[in-house]
Amino acid sequence: MFVLRLEEGTPRLAGPCGPAAWYVEIGAEDDPMDVVRRLSTDLFGAPALVHSTSWRRDRGTVLLSFVVVIRDDQAPQYESVPIARAVLARGTATVAPSSVRAEQVIEHGLRHLSWLAADDPAVNEALTPAWRRLLAGYVPEPFRHLA
Repeated sequence: MFVLRLEEGTPRLAGPCGPAAWYVEIGAEDDPMDVVRRLSTDLFGAPALVHSTSWRRDRGTVLLSFVVVIRDDQAPQYESVPIARAVLARGTATVAPSSVRAEQVIEHGLRHLSWLAADDPAVNEALTPAWRRLLAGYVPEPFRHLA
């Protein structure tokens, strides 16, 4: 899970693991979305948005990546770092990338949220105007050449 908040218009990574991904192991019978939402709510209060952005094999298992957007005033006690733009991890048309760094997963997640903010009324409504302005600069890769 990547817990994101805005500070003075800058997206920041924060959470119980500091400015790093928050890894949680879940049981086969658990719904990952429910677990992420429940754990986030228990630690920070209700998140503004929880969205699964990608999956990959790593650490001997399947990792599901989630972007958890919290309000700007949530979890101020957790250390955070600014999120910089990143080049996406690339594979081929039929093979996943050989390695994926956390900042590439975050970049992918923010590009995905950019698309959803424009296409999905529920996502658009969940995001503040400041988040929507920020995400306007994250053009989904297939359409980047049209921007």
